[in-house]
Amino acid sequence: MALWHQLQQLDSRYLEQVDQLYDDTFPMEIRQYLSQWIESHDWDAVAANASLSTVRFHELLSKLDEHYGRLSVGNNFLLQHNIRKIKRNLQEQFQEFPVYMAMIISNSLKEERKILEMAIKTQEHAASSQSSAAMEKQKQLDNQMNDLKKKVQETEQDIQVLEDLQDEYDFRRKTLQSRSKAAFPFGVESCFKSFKKMAQCKVVVNELVNLLKLADHIQFVLISVEIPEWKRRQQMACIGGPPNACLDQLQSWFTALAECLQQTRQQLNKLQELVLKFSYDNDPITLGMSTLQEQALTLFKNVLVNSIVVERQPCMPTHPQRPLVLKTGVQFTVKLRLLVKLPELNCQLKVTASFDNDLNEKNTVKGSRRFNILGTSTKVMNMEESNGCLTAEFRHLQLKEAKSVGSRTNEAPLLIMEELHFISFDTQLNQPGLCIDLKTTSLPVVVISHISQLPSAWASILWYNMLCTDSQNLPFFLNPPPMKWGELAKVLSWQFSSITKRGLSAEQLSMLADKLLGPEAQGDPEKLVLWTKFNKKATCFWLWIDGILDLIKRYLLNIWNDGLIMGFIRKEKERTLLQDKKPGTFLLRFSETCREGGITITWVENLQNGEPQIHSVKPYTKADLVSISFPDVIQNYTLLAVNNTPENPLLYLYPDIPKDVVFGRYYSTPDEGKCSIDDALVQLATLWVVCRAPNCIACPEVSKNSIYLVNSATFRC
Repeated sequence: MALWHQLQQLDSRYLEQVDQLYDDTFPMEIRQYLSQWIESHDWDAVAANASLSTVRFHELLSKLDEHYGRLSVGNNFLLQHNIRKIKRNLQEQFQEFPVYMAMIISNSLKEERKILEMAIKTQEHAASSQSSAAMEKQKQLDNQMNDLKKKVQETEQDIQVLEDLQDEYDFRRKTLQSRSKAAFPFGVESCFKSFKKMAQCKVVVNELVNLLKLADHIQFVLISVEIPEWKRRQQMACIGGPPNACLDQLQSWFTALAECLQQTRQQLNKLQELVLKFSYDNDPITLGMSTLQEQALTLFKNVLVNSIVVERQPCMPTHPQRPLVLKTGVQFTVKLRLLVKLPELNCQLKVTASFDNDLNEKNTVKGSRRFNILGTSTKVMNMEESNGCLTAEFRHLQLKEAKSVGSRTNEAPLLIMEELHFISFDTQLNQPGLCIDLKTTSLPVVVISHISQLPSAWASILWYNMLCTDSQNLPFFLNPPPMKWGELAKVLSWQFSSITKRGLSAEQLSMLADKLLGPEAQGDPEKLVLWTKFNKKATCFWLWIDGILDLIKRYLLNIWNDGLIMGFIRKEKERTLLQDKKPGTFLLRFSETCREGGITITWVENLQNGEPQIHSVKPYTKADLVSISFPDVIQNYTLLAVNNTPENPLLYLYPDIPKDVVFGRYYSTPDEGKCSIDDALVQLATLWVVCRAPNCIACPEVSKNSIYLVNSATFRC
């Protein structure tokens, strides 16, 4: 990629540094107008050779004259004036010292590369720092967990010592009682042993106090930090973000903590038995034991209650890349996992799914629809053979609207695509002396009644999950908050990268910012975008984007992945890019007017007077591309010249790559290209051919009576 093009995609702070490299001596306009020519030469070598620097100086002036001539076609008076002024200044500055100009250009290019390298290193460092911070946090939690396990084992050993001491004491007491009836010696020894045991018990109790403090801290981190962060990552993954929502590490921590607490509770029971044998009324050790037992039980319950999560959110298998949108009468799946993986819990938990359960007045929208769940809504959690995780997967659920008396239309304040609902999952753990209710809910879902509502429903899912983390905030769209453009740009790029191999570049996002916010916003990442502007205006921005996404997925996937489609670019920018290119240079961009998605070709052409002209073809839509591939359109696109000679004006993909080099592998083979006359006529209707023959009634579109010459792939009227 050209250096100047890369620099233009950097953040504003780096662009300011680039701006400081240029002044009136050598203005930035020259760098912009002649970027490719400037970067095609070794300016260090030019600066070291006086005669070569003179040649390059006059070449630069000649290039400016060419650019001036192109501007005269469009009557760009102001730009022409600026170029004349720049040329005069260059002649005054460097006519006698062209080496000085070469040195300035050489130094500017070196500084530009430094700025680009700095930007890349900064981005890499930020990504590395973020990764390092996450690894450090994980390492710290691992160390705390290992410390907890160590404390549990040490306590186990100390209790074993107490048990051995108790066994020894019992043995000696029985031996003495059998040898002598004298109570005094035995009483002295008994007292001594009791004091020894009591001192040892105090040590163990202190160990348990510290152990439970550490367990409480770990539990707080898991429940208050790690689980919310995972849920947030899952939200982002659901809407196309990074797929880093793995639960294995969390399961390892939750299981280890539950095992430690379970073992601690057993240790407390053992210690209680030992203490009772020598305790007295109001013994502080005995009183403290009950408090520790309650604390351990509370911690164990909290771990279990927060360990049930929705591993895979509700999703229709027919639309795996758009979860959380469900259609009535269509099956959907959802999967739960219990992060505490204890063998005794296998097949002990029966989970029941319910829809919009336990709604209160605060999170209810008046007039919202109600639904019933059809299918097997109860599942038993069991260990998966592949990974040993304790899960329950609902695979055959459906929703059916529960019809209510009266009309809903006059009551509901929200559109169907803005109504939010949730699915709740309940189960109960029953063990001797232990009964725990476990419950979790899905992220809010949108229920549609027709597949045509899917794009708008997906827009609601995008907006909600970027701005809200409350899974039961169902009235969200009664007053949806705005989203910052920087956040929305990230989400839009995710929509492309989740379906294809390429997200959106900074330049493409800049065009989208102009379209949505207006050029005056200049792509400000802090600029607020209203929900109504994103998805509810007559010229709906999101539906336009969604139409392009569908067009790419169906018909343009390979060439989009290969970066052959410039895509999102304003017509003004398009003209600027092409105006100094050789005839036959073309680029591909998406139509701004086709709501269902369209792609057009724009190329440079020379007319008889020699002046370059820029032409665009009528956009190709899904209806056009269903019968012919877009690379074949480019290969066979034909114009009829004045002398009725067919020609293809598309020669070089911008900036200057021969079209057959980049598109050749996508052309249809000869066998694939064979078709009947009827098929040819169908294809003919999709190829917008421009004929320049005088008085031709078929222009600008092909008439039904036009003849299609299949073998030569040309047209004539």
